[in-house]
Amino acid sequence: MTTQYSFNIFLVDDDPFYIELLKQRLLTKGFERISTFLNGVDCLNALSSKPDVIFLDHNMDTFSGYEVLKKIKRYDPNIFVVMVSGQEDIKTAVDSLKHGAFDYILKSEDEEAKISEVLSKIEKVKELQTRRKPGLLKSIFSIV
Repeated sequence: MTTQYSFNIFLVDDDPFYIELLKQRLLTKGFERISTFLNGVDCLNALSSKPDVIFLDHNMDTFSGYEVLKKIKRYDPNIFVVMVSGQEDIKTAVDSLKHGAFDYILKSEDEEAKISEVLSKIEKVKELQTRRKPGLLKSIFSIV
């Protein structure tokens, strides 16, 4: 996957093995700006570094992924948060999406393909957002 956008990606999971695996998968796809966090508190404390995408585990200690999601969205609703979970509970997925998650990915054999798909979708959304923002000159002339 060639990336037009240089995403700043956060990976948040309390399983250090899984988080390193996910990081390596993203590095092989050409993503370079990746920060890892073993809990939601550390992730929330680092939001000032302006992540574009956060892959967030649903089941964590201290704060659940769901609680962290709500705090991220209050901080900046434009951050793309993708919930990643081993739970096949549809209610969990629906609740995550209701509260601002961009997508919900189940930890499974096809997870790598789904992560690639989600990042492609986010790229397309960012491209559309960029196209919709009028340039400075266009803004000025529309006022006149």
